Amino acid sequence: MPPRHPLSDDDTALFRSAVAGVRRIESERPAVAPARPPARRRPRPVADAVSDALMPDGVGEAVPALGDRQFFARSGVQQRLLRRLARGQVRVDEELDLHGLRVDDARDALARFLEECRRRAWRCVRVVTGKGLGSRGAAPVLKAQVDRWLRLRPEVLAFCSAPPRDGGTGAVLVLLRRSREP
Repeated sequence: MPPRHPLSDDDTALFRSAVAGVRRIESERPAVAPARPPARRRPRPVADAVSDALMPDGVGEAVPALGDRQFFARSGVQQRLLRRLARGQVRVDEELDLHGLRVDDARDALARFLEECRRRAWRCVRVVTGKGLGSRGAAPVLKAQVDRWLRLRPEVLAFCSAPPRDGGTGAVLVLLRRSREP
């Protein structure tokens, strides 16, 4: 494909004089840097180990499938508030995107995020898990794990799939208990 703006004879001569002393390097090694070895796993702090007790791996019998809408509410949560949450009418204070994370990393990130939510007294947050289209067998692994983990956390009052404009079945809106301490 010819260049859009052909070089003038003066520009070509200037380029050739600038690179006149350049010679090709002959080497058997490729010019590309070698791949880095995988990082070693570091031991997790005790605070992260606590999240394991509150958010174990594994899924229950009712696993949300590809495209399934998610819904969970503890008893006592007002129906009107749940409808507003499902419609995306509750202001979202913050978002956590778990796309591309492994299950262990996602669990740790979610535990840290929920702790930050409590500390900052955030009431509604969005957690993006993705729809699971890139997973083996198109099974939504993170979506199922996050569903289970959120049900086990006492600070989570309710959650549901986000409206289509906010991620649809690839994200959940989470309603959190009001924090008693600032």
